[in-house]
Amino acid sequence: MIEVNDLKISFGKMNVLKGLSTRIEKGDKVVVIGPSGSGKSTFLRCLNRLETPDSGSIIFEGQNITDKNCDINKIRRKMNMVFQHFNLFPHLTVLQNITLAPLTLKLQDKAVAEEYAMYLLKRIGLEDKANAYPNSLSGGQKQRIAIVRSLAMKPDVILFDEPTSALDPEMVGEVLQLMKDLADEGMTMVVVTHEMGFAREVANRVLFVSDGIIEEEGTPAEIFDSPKSPRLRQFLQAVL
Repeated sequence: MIEVNDLKISFGKMNVLKGLSTRIEKGDKVVVIGPSGSGKSTFLRCLNRLETPDSGSIIFEGQNITDKNCDINKIRRKMNMVFQHFNLFPHLTVLQNITLAPLTLKLQDKAVAEEYAMYLLKRIGLEDKANAYPNSLSGGQKQRIAIVRSLAMKPDVILFDEPTSALDPEMVGEVLQLMKDLADEGMTMVVVTHEMGFAREVANRVLFVSDGIIEEEGTPAEIFDSPKSPRLRQFLQAVL
């Protein structure tokens, strides 16, 4: 589904990605781990061109999305992103937040969009919040609604950028459970996270990113139980 070839990007004199390459297949649950400042979130943001790489290519469903002639907004309909800080529109109700993109892009009419939004809200037990505004919700509720907003676009892949790091500890579980449910249903996911338990349980592949490159990748068992690189072993000793 996604092929990343020799991705490089710098911010000023700082080389953030230094030639990162990987493949993500349909149905993959790829979890990206690594120390802060290693380039994890930048890699994720490059995948749907929120950051434009200096060189290298990203092929998504056969199309080179790093080509300047690519209609990236069309690509983003299929490759949605869930952010660390929810990014819900505070002046819109929950229902309006969820239906905004399908209606603005004329992908569905209002009745269909609202029916599907209510189905998604019922699924996560928040249908009673449809007419509430984001400022009345807990962090965990906001993040689950941000995920539902992404699902409303019926994407082929969802990118998660540290989706639990802004949450109070007791709210992390409800968000991770929704993500596990999506994984069980076959959603292709690329997740940057510090939740090692989630990585071990849900991922079929883990990428360890350090200093702008993929230092090591493998199954959760290979990464967590038999790490090869000294840098990965050092990282795991610090976080586990």
